[in-house]
Amino acid sequence: MFRRRQNRPTHHRLRDFLWPTMGFRRFATYVAHRVARMPGTPYSLAAGFAWGSAVSFTPFVGLHFFLAALGAWATRANILASAIGTVVGNPWTFPFIWTFLYEVGSWLIGRDDPATAIGIGAALQRFWEAALNGEWAVLTHIAWSILLPMMVAAVPIAVIAWVATFYPLRFLIESYQNERRRRRGQGAKRRGRRRVNADEAPRQ
Repeated sequence: MFRRRQNRPTHHRLRDFLWPTMGFRRFATYVAHRVARMPGTPYSLAAGFAWGSAVSFTPFVGLHFFLAALGAWATRANILASAIGTVVGNPWTFPFIWTFLYEVGSWLIGRDDPATAIGIGAALQRFWEAALNGEWAVLTHIAWSILLPMMVAAVPIAVIAWVATFYPLRFLIESYQNERRRRRGQGAKRRGRRRVNADEAPRQ
């Protein structure tokens, strides 16, 4: 479904993921319309995509697909749409998301310790390395200093992201599906009239 007639080279697909050639606004519109064309109810598609968007505002990099699918499954939403929704979190948005989460979380817990996106990204990478190597002291330090404020902020921000994504997208999908049904109905009427006219035409 929705496959191109000619497969694009891998390096072109990677380039468009990192920096969409059509521009970020047109890319967002393209993704929204692509989701709208998928089979499913407006609720399931919009809720699925909203889960992908919401989990992008969490510090659990590497688990976003799983968390989005879990949320979609729990709410009977479209799991494929949830995977597409994780596009909200990408190499260009993560630095802003991480910094925003850390700053908001630090403010919520009363901590005054500014950090940069590069520092947060390096800390998250080090966290996963420590988890794989069983370095519990490093895990504890990073969890307390970096992950704690990010997780505190992630809860309300993810909820806001889910709501802000779900309702506009559901409206767009409902409008698209209604228009598609209207066009199909008109096409069926035209085909019916042509059959009637063909039956009523004088036979020679």
